[in-house]
Amino acid sequence: MAFTDLMEHAAQGFDALGAGVLVVGLLWSVGLAVRTWRQAGGRRAYQALRESFGGVLLLSLEVLVAADLIRTVAVAPTTQNVAVLGLIVLIRTFLSFSLQVEIDGTLPWRRALTSGAVTVARAARTARDAGRSPAGQPAAGHPADAGPTGDRPEAS
Repeated sequence: MAFTDLMEHAAQGFDALGAGVLVVGLLWSVGLAVRTWRQAGGRRAYQALRESFGGVLLLSLEVLVAADLIRTVAVAPTTQNVAVLGLIVLIRTFLSFSLQVEIDGTLPWRRALTSGAVTVARAARTARDAGRSPAGQPAAGHPADAGPTGDRPEAS
């Protein structure tokens, strides 16, 4: 197997990984939103869906740029392919920038550096914390209220 064939297969692997991230991330985001909706209502669920799927989109864009980079540099490094890669990276960078501003509500230079994975983790943490009271204790009726035997403490 030639080097270019190996690199083409690697790029296809990254393409498949990027698509897989989108599919699994969509399912995970919807599940997270449903869980949040049950615990904290529609507004928090929408926010959780928006943040988590936005993070998934950012993460998949990063993986797909890696696939394009491998394909262009290692498989067919022609001037035309490099120009097309530059255009693709420019478009995806603009999309990433726009998504990040939409998710965070602030410009990138006014917040700490984050990646798609950090955004997804923050959305999961926000959804998990939606079921907690302000004091940090699990809300009444939350599964975390159950003791080791599954007994729930009596309300006082």
